[in-house]
Amino acid sequence: MSKVVKHRLDVWKEEPSYWTHMAAIEKRIYASTIPRNLIELIKIRASQINKCAYCIDYHTTEALQIGESARRIFALSAWKESPLFTDSERAALQLTEEITHISVDGVADATYENVKAHFTTSEIGDLMICISHINFLNRIGISTKTVAL
Repeated sequence: MSKVVKHRLDVWKEEPSYWTHMAAIEKRIYASTIPRNLIELIKIRASQINKCAYCIDYHTTEALQIGESARRIFALSAWKESPLFTDSERAALQLTEEITHISVDGVADATYENVKAHFTTSEIGDLMICISHINFLNRIGISTKTVAL
């Protein structure tokens, strides 16, 4: 039985300048040297953890459009057990989980050291902003009950 969800508020329509800033961050993330497919995997994984249906749908569609495999997207929630992800993707996904669950234990030193083994300091900053940005958007999407159409 499906549940009807009523969208509460369009924050971006109410105050467009917020979206202008969010879009600028998004543009900068996509201009980074982080591979586009990894950006989308990060966004999907954080959105899965946060249970943001809109963002899961949106970023899954984006990932498929840029050539990410459905198989890897299906395995994303079990990335730790899956052989489908590279060591650098695993490092970024672990960072994604720890930043998304920041109140639990923060980011472990071992996680940060592993990320440093695969990414430059600039890229680490890009990863952290990407992860924090999608978490911010998830919280707006969930709070306002934004739904995929």
